[in-house]
Amino acid sequence: MTRATASARPPGRPRSGVNAVVFAATLSAVHELGYARATVDRIAAAAGVAKTTIYRRWPSKGELVVDCLLDAFGPVPLEGAGRAELMSSAVRWIAAKISEPGVGDAFAGVFSDAVSDPALRKVLSARLQEPYRVALREALGEPDGRVLFFIDVVVGTLLHRMGMTGEPMVEADVAELVEMVVPHFGGDAGTAEGVSRGSR
Repeated sequence: MTRATASARPPGRPRSGVNAVVFAATLSAVHELGYARATVDRIAAAAGVAKTTIYRRWPSKGELVVDCLLDAFGPVPLEGAGRAELMSSAVRWIAAKISEPGVGDAFAGVFSDAVSDPALRKVLSARLQEPYRVALREALGEPDGRVLFFIDVVVGTLLHRMGMTGEPMVEADVAELVEMVVPHFGGDAGTAEGVSRGSR
């Protein structure tokens, strides 16, 4: 099976018993040690598996973290009475996921590594971003460029906050982000504001 075929599988795909243990150990190591110090050696030790077991499944730490994040995020919730509610729920969902122990640190770390690593950047785009781009495009009926810009704005803002403060964005700021972003992309400013304020 090629990488392209593997990347077409939906987020939240079933995981084997070993994968589950390794993913849990990865997030735990990142949370406790930080992304840079959470080496494959330390992840393997925390998972109670041989380092070769990890490398048979993932050729690099970056690819392991990408699949770990894909598993942690699962499918994006695409529910709501209209576009504004759908987009508001998507923003709040990704903000909540990034605030989970280890997840935001792992996402920020692999994202930073990908800036100077074209191979990892390709993996990150194809295996992590692509399934969500397709799901949002189909739900919103928007062209790819608009969907990607929505992802850039939301995820970029959340990761910037992590990078600058070391902490995920608090709920009040997530609500402000919804009020700023959803009216622009959702096409119904009044509805978007009502959704955001009503959920506080």
